[in-house]
Amino acid sequence: MEKVNIGIIGCGKVAHLHAAALKKLPQANLTAAMSRSPEKVQSFAETYGIEAYTDIDELLAKAGLDAVIICTPHPAHAEPTIKAARAGIHILVEKPLAATLTDCDAMIKVADEAGVKIGVISQRRLFEPVQRVKQAIDAGKIGQPVLGSVHMLGWRDEAYYTSDPWRGSWRGEGGGVLVNQAPHQLDLLQWFMGPVDELFGYWDNLNHPYIEVDDTAVAVIRFKNGALGNILVSNSQRPGIFGKVHVHGQSGASVGVQTDSGAMFIAGMSEIAEPPINDLWTVPGEEELLHRWQEEDRALFDRINATEYYHELQLQDFLQAVLEDREPMITGDEGRKTVELFTAVYRSQRMNRSVKFPLKPENRLGEPV
Repeated sequence: MEKVNIGIIGCGKVAHLHAAALKKLPQANLTAAMSRSPEKVQSFAETYGIEAYTDIDELLAKAGLDAVIICTPHPAHAEPTIKAARAGIHILVEKPLAATLTDCDAMIKVADEAGVKIGVISQRRLFEPVQRVKQAIDAGKIGQPVLGSVHMLGWRDEAYYTSDPWRGSWRGEGGGVLVNQAPHQLDLLQWFMGPVDELFGYWDNLNHPYIEVDDTAVAVIRFKNGALGNILVSNSQRPGIFGKVHVHGQSGASVGVQTDSGAMFIAGMSEIAEPPINDLWTVPGEEELLHRWQEEDRALFDRINATEYYHELQLQDFLQAVLEDREPMITGDEGRKTVELFTAVYRSQRMNRSVKFPLKPENRLGEPV
């Protein structure tokens, strides 16, 4: 089988999840990793039997790579992506695509100009109950979606924020719950509901005085099709409760998924505790399927390592996209939509008014241009 020579840039906690998944995939030949920390990359390379680099230019020039996965902190996604693209190397970026729209646009533009693939991790799209929701909407089973909601209530303690020096600061993390914990649910909301027209939002830090960024955010949305939506996300609910995305249709029927429950998953620090399930399903004639699906999804959860399994599925798609010269399942343009959503919440509070889509990117002062 033809293989893709792939490297990992950034050797933090989530990089181990990618490396473990790549080692299981027949299309992948994990060959190298890069970090500015010699100790960290050396330990990482020894763990996976690959080459270690501390300079990105040397990695791209000497490692013989076809693709890279970017696992650096969010504000540091753009530089390695742009350098890899200019070297003719395909790029898969850990979520979110970037911390700003300016970075997103630069990354996508250079990748397009270089003719390389750029994808972004959003493996919750591949959860079986998420797929059921999307298929039901696309099949018209609830009529036109008219109301969508994201509720994600979880907890992050001080030990979490001190586990890496970049966490909890605007410069290091690019934001808080909106940027780090909520992108998966924000991605699903826009995937289910379609393009956004207008958003009004607030954010705050309710009970984490040792960080700069948001631990809670709320927003109301008008979608371009006329539908309404709301977002409520928080890291202030001990010990961690759930993440849900629900869609209500014009017919009166509703579908929904609980993507996370129990203690919220922390990459490299915990395992997925409970299976994702459909927790809402009132499609006429299908109400009785909910219990059966929940049993099926719990049985599947018991057979797989869910922490790695869905990453493996998306990594496999990306590798096949490289081999088949097609677009990956979740492109850079799709990843940009999530960044646009959380940027709109921050911008709405700063401007004290609703913001219209599409958003213009920011200048170096963080102001729209």
